[in-house]
Amino acid sequence: MDDSGIKKQNWDVKETELFLEILKELDMKKCLDGRKVRNNKLFKVAHRRMTAAGYHRSVDQLKFRWKLLKSAYYKCKREPDSPAPTKIQGWWRYEKTMVAIMESRHPLVGAGVHSDRNDEGTEDSDGEASMLHWPQPCPDNTAQNLGLIIKMDPEMDSQLKIGFIGAGNMAFGIAKGILSGNVLPVNVKVSAPSSRNLGRFQELGISVTHSNVEVVCGSDVVFVAVKPHLIPAVLNEISLHVTDRHIIVSVAAGVTLATLEELLPENTVAIRLMPNLPCLVQEGALLFARGTHAKQEDGALLRSLLHRCGLVEEGPEAWIDIHCGLSGSGVAFVYLFAEALAEGAVKMGMPSALAHSIASQTVLGAGRLLRESGKHPAQLRSEVCTPGGTTIYGLHTLEQGGVRASTMSAVESATERARELGRKSAAGSRK
Repeated sequence: MDDSGIKKQNWDVKETELFLEILKELDMKKCLDGRKVRNNKLFKVAHRRMTAAGYHRSVDQLKFRWKLLKSAYYKCKREPDSPAPTKIQGWWRYEKTMVAIMESRHPLVGAGVHSDRNDEGTEDSDGEASMLHWPQPCPDNTAQNLGLIIKMDPEMDSQLKIGFIGAGNMAFGIAKGILSGNVLPVNVKVSAPSSRNLGRFQELGISVTHSNVEVVCGSDVVFVAVKPHLIPAVLNEISLHVTDRHIIVSVAAGVTLATLEELLPENTVAIRLMPNLPCLVQEGALLFARGTHAKQEDGALLRSLLHRCGLVEEGPEAWIDIHCGLSGSGVAFVYLFAEALAEGAVKMGMPSALAHSIASQTVLGAGRLLRESGKHPAQLRSEVCTPGGTTIYGLHTLEQGGVRASTMSAVESATERARELGRKSAAGSRK
């Protein structure tokens, strides 16, 4: 890297003060010796926050600025009576924060690590190494601070511990998507009352158990993927073990955030998520809504974890039940239509296997073109129709059969059923 280009970029006082405050915050609130965690990932976090504040510096420029500040700090330590370092204008403004950063200590950090000389020679040597290594296990409050830092940075999701309560298709689909990202199988655990569905998780290298409490105690993000009527019992079981480091994500249809927050400890971060079956092939459509205590960074973390599962969107909770009718149940409506397409071809003389293969490809191709073209469905439909051609005759027959009204009614019915399940779950939680 050519430092000369970086040196020409003048920093003002406010920018430097903000940069140091960000580094100070990211020092894990004295959980670790802060000087040992300042690797490339941390500077990327600082870079995003600086950019959000309107300061456009590269990661390398942030590293170089830190190098100068660090050198000034050591000069003051070695020569306390000498004039303030001339390379850093307004050093007296930053000295207090630099001391707070450089001299913060946690009781677990060994005496050898405390050496200023040792730090001066080794701080930047870790390169891309994980920022989550420490000499000894941290106590509970340290683990919570660590979880907070991870939650603040979606790029650090490879270090997250992910748990699933429930081992059905939704849990499996989400787990497959998460594993195709940065999360390692060793950091995922699944619980279910029986072993019937656990084998496929084990084939992915995921640990399994029959204890829901074990999953919660060993996880940062917990997906509760059980039937709606089981939610009260499951949350009552685990609530004593849920802490402020957890994010609880419910995928139970109809169960509201209010119900979740009523059953969980006060101030729990709860998120309601509605996935669909194509998550199994990483082509899902997922919508989530944040609870009262879930912050924007919690949503960003969830989106980062799930982005390999398919389309991930955030919206108000009122949309979740609608999404259930549109996409959760909607995939079954599409399957019914694909089945009818194939049976129509069989009726006209095509072999069944070939008819079903072509029908599935027709649905896949139509969906992909719809998504990638950005056009309204009506526009694409009109592009297929030619005056007096086969397609307009077929569409006329579909309209006579009420396919449009029936489909709209199907979405409405599924949405209302999701709302009904939510009311029943809420009533059950109050008993």
